[in-house]
Amino acid sequence: MTSPVNMALPSRGALAKSLPARAGVGLKPAHFQEILATQPDIGFVEVHAENYMVPGGPHHHYLSHIRAHYPLSIHGVGLSIGADAALDMDHLDALAVLLARYQPQSFSEHLAWSSHGPAFLNDLLPLPYNTATLQRVCDHIDQVQSHLGRRMLLENPATYLEFTASTWDEAAFLSEVLRRTGCGLLLDVNNVYVSSINHGRDPRAAIRALPLAQAGEIHLAGFARAQDGNGDLLLIDSHGAPVAQAVWDLYAFTLGLTGPVATLLERDNDVPAWPVLLAEAHLADQQLLALRTEEVTV
Repeated sequence: MTSPVNMALPSRGALAKSLPARAGVGLKPAHFQEILATQPDIGFVEVHAENYMVPGGPHHHYLSHIRAHYPLSIHGVGLSIGADAALDMDHLDALAVLLARYQPQSFSEHLAWSSHGPAFLNDLLPLPYNTATLQRVCDHIDQVQSHLGRRMLLENPATYLEFTASTWDEAAFLSEVLRRTGCGLLLDVNNVYVSSINHGRDPRAAIRALPLAQAGEIHLAGFARAQDGNGDLLLIDSHGAPVAQAVWDLYAFTLGLTGPVATLLERDNDVPAWPVLLAEAHLADQQLLALRTEEVTV
């Protein structure tokens, strides 16, 4: 099926501007009115695409007004790019309509799968990193970018298990996907930390191994602590807590390698009052401003 707006979209790579190297926030309904009333000093806002795949309603009303004041990132959670079946073209068409409507500075999705046959699982599930998966993921990303007429960013996952069928490590797999498809990296620093601790690896080494030159956006979020079946520590990417100090430290290390990159503060569960979330975003902005100041004075 061909999207009715597909031909009107700009050609691949023809986006006017990228996100500013500032801190942004995930836009939540609880904060719509306060953001419009106060117009706070934030770099951008981000929304989950699937919350806006309807023609109208209050979400679109507020997003249209907020979009007039801030750059926008649209983050998909339902394309199931790693699934072993064809992409859902109805979903992809709805996404094309949404992107044409708001013309965001950035669009991103996850290296994960959520669908199997007719079933859709409300989760972002891990993949085996092997040649068959690589080809499937690259084919799907090529299809998405061609259909949407724009470059997308691919987010590294938070994982709690690994597959014996994997023949690539995650960083090498991601690097090859980016090389073959031309997509960019959405670098979730919290996901790197969570996965590294869960698998007994050095988070800084994991950051260094990633294709950092292609990072178009960074995500920061909180995690929860649990135990696995053996009683060992298991970190869960919960998006329901403040960013942990260990993740702030890893973020500072990352910026030392990448320079300033647009950074989103994610909070999808236990969403705090607006001033609390804004203060956390300002912590990221302080680090970004310090880097930009260093670049100017060098």
